[in-house]
Amino acid sequence: MMRSGTTMELETTTKVRVERLRLDRGNPRLAGEAADASDEWIIARLYRSAELDELLQSISANGYLDIEPLVVIQAADALTVLEGNRRLATLRLLREPELVHRIETAEKLSIPVPAVDDAVRASLEEVSVYRVPDRESARAFIGFKHINGPAKWDAYAKATFAAEWYRAGQADGVGLEEIAAAIGDRHDTVKRMVSAIYVLEQARASGLFTIEDRYARKFNFSHLYTALSRSQYMEFLGLEAAWARHDRRPDQVPREKLDRLKQVLVWMYGSKTDEVEPVVRTQNPDIKRLGEVLVNAEGRHVLEQGRSLDTAHASTVTADTRFTASLLRARDAIRDAAGSLRAYDGHDQSLLDIADDIRETAETVHSRMVRKRRDARSAE
Repeated sequence: MMRSGTTMELETTTKVRVERLRLDRGNPRLAGEAADASDEWIIARLYRSAELDELLQSISANGYLDIEPLVVIQAADALTVLEGNRRLATLRLLREPELVHRIETAEKLSIPVPAVDDAVRASLEEVSVYRVPDRESARAFIGFKHINGPAKWDAYAKATFAAEWYRAGQADGVGLEEIAAAIGDRHDTVKRMVSAIYVLEQARASGLFTIEDRYARKFNFSHLYTALSRSQYMEFLGLEAAWARHDRRPDQVPREKLDRLKQVLVWMYGSKTDEVEPVVRTQNPDIKRLGEVLVNAEGRHVLEQGRSLDTAHASTVTADTRFTASLLRARDAIRDAAGSLRAYDGHDQSLLDIADDIRETAETVHSRMVRKRRDARSAE
């Protein structure tokens, strides 16, 4: 076992006491918000987003299974955990009742921590760790495990990790193609994610938007990197065609388009400060519909007036397109009703009244269409 205050040998697995371990404030799961955060905030964030409740139940019932070592770097007399922060947070919750109380007080989060017996408690004192010289040395392993492996991060954590790796490796000629290959990406996803990270960083640096100001608790990063691969968003923001396929550079959005970038991000994520809710509710179909609104002057004006995405999108559809779609939906609906006609037992007069109304409306539509068709032929 390694004694407190001693330097651990590189690239070896050693048992250390849990109190020597520190949570990683650069953990991609924390969405870049933890640089000055307290341990209470970090553990509360991990509990809410990383399913610590399952780990709590498992370890409290079975003890800590010391199979896979935590990956650490030396930080003065302590060890910062690069890989295994969920496990460290869970161990601390089980070991430190006063920490649970502080989280409830400071973060308004009550975490139900199961009681443990003496045998389980004994397994929480020491854990195996593997020390690496720096973050770069651990990146390939951590990236594969959390991007395409068994313990996947959310999209923003993946993108943050890949962007940091890309920046750190540029001096040595490391490109995103290499990073994508090292972490097992086959679908250009990492490239699109890092491009979106750069756009977010540009928005933050320009004072336009921060993810901390988003309206909803959850940050749906996939909304952004999906949107930025669509032609309507590229046109609206002045991005080059197929821009996300190339190696990234900061400040991708032209300066004269930054006001539009702010609009897009607020429409997508809202703003707590301005008490503005996002117009995007679900990625499908709202990201597609918002893109169609962005490149339509009338639809964009409707959205700028604070109207809903439904209303704004409706204004982008021409009258003839809307009429055709309505007519097809009506036909499908009445055919569906005809197929279920055996369910009508003849007793409900109100249903017959509805059928009469449908017939009258259909006859009106049909007669007007016949008249217009006749007039059109006469004009030919």
